[in-house]
Formats: sequence, C-alpha cells, structure tokens
Amino acid sequence: MENASSPSPPQKPTTLLTFPKALATSSSKIKHVIVDFSIKAKNIGVDDPRRIAHSLKVALAITLVSMVYYLQPLYNGMGDAGMWAILTVVVVFEYTVGATLCKGMNRGLATLLAGALGIGAESFASLFGTTAKPIVLGCLVFILVGAATFSRFIPNIKRRYDYGVLIFILTFSLVSVSGYRVERIIELAHKRLSTILFGGATCIIISMCVCPVWAGEDLHQLIGENLEKLANFLEGFGGEYFRITEGDKPSLASYKSVLNSKATEESLANFAWWEVGHGNFRFRHPWKQYLMIGALTRQCAYHIEALNGYLDRKTEAPSEFQKTIKEPCMKMSSEVGKAMKELGLSIKLMMHPSGSASAIHMESCKKAKEELNTMLQTVMVGEHDIIDTIPVIAVTSILVDVINRVETISEAIEELAKQAHFKKSKNTKLDKKEKPNFLNDGGPLEPANGGKNRESVAITVASLNRG
Repeated sequence: MENASSPSPPQKPTTLLTFPKALATSSSKIKHVIVDFSIKAKNIGVDDPRRIAHSLKVALAITLVSMVYYLQPLYNGMGDAGMWAILTVVVVFEYTVGATLCKGMNRGLATLLAGALGIGAESFASLFGTTAKPIVLGCLVFILVGAATFSRFIPNIKRRYDYGVLIFILTFSLVSVSGYRVERIIELAHKRLSTILFGGATCIIISMCVCPVWAGEDLHQLIGENLEKLANFLEGFGGEYFRITEGDKPSLASYKSVLNSKATEESLANFAWWEVGHGNFRFRHPWKQYLMIGALTRQCAYHIEALNGYLDRKTEAPSEFQKTIKEPCMKMSSEVGKAMKELGLSIKLMMHPSGSASAIHMESCKKAKEELNTMLQTVMVGEHDIIDTIPVIAVTSILVDVINRVETISEAIEELAKQAHFKKSKNTKLDKKEKPNFLNDGGPLEPANGGKNRESVAITVASLNRG
C-alpha cells in the first residue's frame, strides 16, 4: 500500500524539445479563456441590449467632460478643478435614470450646502483670532460631521439621502481644512462647485435623453413577471402532483427568484421616486403600492415553496384518497394560476383588473373549493390510510391559502389601478351596452327543462327583468 503522504514525483524541466508542446498547450488554454469570455460577454449583451447602450452613454459623458482639459478656453476658466467633473461622472452615472438623478441631486445639493457651511465656518473661526481659529474650526468640524454621520442611521435619510450625507461630510471637511491654508477659498469652492454641477448635469441629460432606462418601468415589469412565474407553477402543479403529465421543470422552478426579490423591488422603488413623469407613469406615481403587491406576492411564493416540497416526494402511485379529490384540486390549482396570470397581464398592460378574466377564474376557484369541501365532508377520511391522507390534506390546505392570498393580491392591484389611473377594460363597457339589446332583440326566452320546472322559469325571468 502506497503512503498517501509520499511526495509527488518531480516534474520534468522544460527543455528545448518539450518547449513547443508546452507553448501549444498554453496557447490552447489562453484561447479557451478568451472564447469563454467572449461568449459570456455576448450573452450579457443579448440578454439586455440596454447594457451596451449604458456603456456607450458613460463613455460619451466622460468624453464630453474631458473637454474641460482638452479645450484651452475651458481649462483657463476652470483649471485643475476640471478633474472634479470627470470624478463626478464616474461616481454619479448609474444604469437607471432614477439612480442617476438620486446621486446627481444628492451630490450637487450636498456640495452646495457643505461648501457654503465650510466657508461660513472658516469666516466664523476667523473672528476669534489666529490662535483660537484652529480650535474653533476643529470644534465645528467635530459637531457637524458627528451630526451628519448620526443622521445616516435615520431610515428615511438612509434610504434616499445617504450618498448626499456622505458627500456633505467629505466636502465640508475638505473646504474647512483647506480654507485654513488657502487664502482664496471662495474662488476654490466656486470652481469645484461649478465643475461638479457641470459633470452632474451632463450625466442627467445624457441619462434621460439617450436611450433612457427608467427604474419605474423596470419595477412595473418585475411585479408583473413575478406574478406570471407563480402562475406558471400553479398551472402545472396539478398535473405534476397527480402524475398525469410531466411538468416543465424550468417553468416550475422559476418561482424561486420571487423569494429573493425584496431588495431589488425596494431599490427600484427608491430610484423611481426620483424620476420625473414619463409615459404612462405620472409624477408621484404610487410606487409604494408596488411594494405592497410585491410583499403579498412573496407571501404567496412561500406557500408555493411548501407545495414544491410535495412534488419532490417520489411515490410509486397516487393513493386512493388522492385520486378521490383529484378533480377539484386540479381545478383549483389551474384556475388560480390562470387568475394570477391575468392579474400579471393587467399590470403589464395597465388595465383595470375588475373587468378582466381574472374575476371569472377566481369564481371558478371558489366553486372548486366548495366542491372540495363538500367532497371531504361526504368521504369518510377514516376509511383511508391516515399516513396517505395527511400529506394530501396538507396540499389542499395550502392551495386554499394560495387562493386567499391571490384574492388579497387582486384587491391590492385594484387599489393600484385606482391610484395610477389604469385603463378600464373594454369588455365591461361592451357588456353594459349589449345587455339591453339582448333583452329587447334576443327573441323569446325558452323556459328551462321544457317548462316543467316553473320555479326556475320564474326566478330566471325575474333576474333578467332586474338586469
């Protein structure tokens, strides 16, 4: 038996005879790395072409602000402070318009406020004489920087103005410290503020005017796509669970991305708050309602995660009790999936959900739930193996919870439709117009069951007359 700790055999040194072979191997590896990188870069660009446009926009902004150095008239006016314009573009230009506006406005306002306070602090400290001036400046820096740093722990400031507070601390400290040694402090602050505003304005204009990427639109699409992912799972769950059809595995697993969507949704909503009105998204659009719908969608996704656990249990064949309640369970799963898909479509199209097909599918869900309830009352559970019935009853219970969650999501989407002024469904208008024509011109009403059931005829006529 060989000793596991024995040293490995020494490698043969590279000689003139083996050098071409080693060079060919290294070249093959380098070529393989380059090809893999090219494929990955191509896939990133194909997946979202806006990323390519964003890269070109950043390059354009850097090129424009670099003219401060390249053109002599601009350099004479700004001097070495023009470098701050380039730094501003690097740190401010973000992927979405909202993120760029957030950083640009924070940086501009924070620089203006910090510069003014820095000059004021230097002037105030000068009143105490040369000896006490550094002590007074140190105290002012200590107080303002401490207060600004503490404000970063406040949730509202942390969410929207954290970057601005950071720039305020940096600028105020630089102006206060440099003002002690530099005589022309006002001129220095003016040049830095001008170049920073120039760089920030360049970022905002290019971001909004050249292939804009709106955070609000991304959030709007994300909420609708998350609902569709859950709908795809629910539509295929029945056939997969009862071993009728083999479900699409990628489609059934797509819901997992919804579980971790909270950070993305909150970030997009925060940046969308900064954006101006555009397209169908008005100023002060109800972005908070999107976060509420997203939270309800994740709660539904947690229930779906529990349902997915029962799909992973590989049994030989469905039990007798499982076969008994198969039809209503499959109908519940399918109809609630269709309802959720219609809700997602109504968000994407910005249509009011009250007149869409989601209401019809929800009614079918409720009927299937009542049918299941009746069936469970009539079927004696004790006649079946308790080990087989418990998992099935757990699945039906989770499905009922999912239906209740979808009803809550539907109510939240209706509230969003009211606040965001979604379009009314055309089907609702047509029904209201066509119903009187059907009663007047639809011909004589046929009695049900050939007129044998008089009560049903009377109820039908009365209900039609009330319509």
